[in-house]
Amino acid sequence: MTTSPQTATPEQRDHGGGLDAARERWGGSRDSWLDLSTGINPVPYTMPHILMDDWARLPDKVAQNGLLKAARSFWKVPDGAAILAAPGASALIARIPSLLDQGTVQIETPTYNEHAAAFAAQGWQLGTEAPNAQVVVHPNNPTGRLWSVDDLTAPFAVIDESFCDVTPDWSMIRVAEQPGRIVLKSFGKFWGLAGVRLGFAIGAPELIARLADLTGPWAVSGPALTIGTSALLETGWALETRERLRKDSARLDHMMQMAGASLSGGTSLFRLYEVDDAAKWQNHLARYHIWTRIFPYSKTYLRLGLPAPDRWEQVEHALRMMEHEF
Repeated sequence: MTTSPQTATPEQRDHGGGLDAARERWGGSRDSWLDLSTGINPVPYTMPHILMDDWARLPDKVAQNGLLKAARSFWKVPDGAAILAAPGASALIARIPSLLDQGTVQIETPTYNEHAAAFAAQGWQLGTEAPNAQVVVHPNNPTGRLWSVDDLTAPFAVIDESFCDVTPDWSMIRVAEQPGRIVLKSFGKFWGLAGVRLGFAIGAPELIARLADLTGPWAVSGPALTIGTSALLETGWALETRERLRKDSARLDHMMQMAGASLSGGTSLFRLYEVDDAAKWQNHLARYHIWTRIFPYSKTYLRLGLPAPDRWEQVEHALRMMEHEF
């Protein structure tokens, strides 16, 4: 059985964010709000000094090659795989379906919905019987499910590892040099710099070359090249960050469970909870200027990112008040 993926516009598709609309309803300045609706590291990497040349000149080959070399080392990319840097993983997701003729793609849900939208825009159908292509978000967003190489059964597979930097031992990067396999990496989430707009596609050289043709020249800005290279070379920062995220996600779990939520999944960058009424929880927390994520396909899923180190008291207070208001 095949079905057509939904073709909602980017503005209509369900994502985190929406803080401005929340402020219109519940008031408050932007600084008073704690946005936990996304899974972005709340303690971002400290950016290096950006030279005026990075802004004023077209990105040069030396800087681009430096970024790719750092990426190859950080993610332990196989020698037989090629790497393409792009202005965010979403830019790559939108172009990948163009690499193949239209067919059937298998995308198990719930998951990040831009993949289905991208395939739909290129005329693909959703299906599970002998699919031509397959997408796995690893770990999955929002459930945190981890996949294995044995799960990759289609001739062409996209492995979206946008959240895998918190669990690097689970990465499937070793399959990137195999025919018909593309591994995606996101910079903005783990390093907490989503506004830099930087993502990577890693796969067989012929696939990556075709994807590069679709992306065009100078895809990554000069400042992004500088920031990305510096961050990928600081492996010590990555180790410390993983440990902090692990401790902070456990702390959030304890607080939410004490308030009556049950842990349902997630990663150390975001947690998925089962609650009696997700909209009711979201509205309660919003009254204390905390914005969370709910989903149109579930009345009980509530997803929270992690608060910054100086904002935990705001979350604790809001959760304490639940016993008086519910």
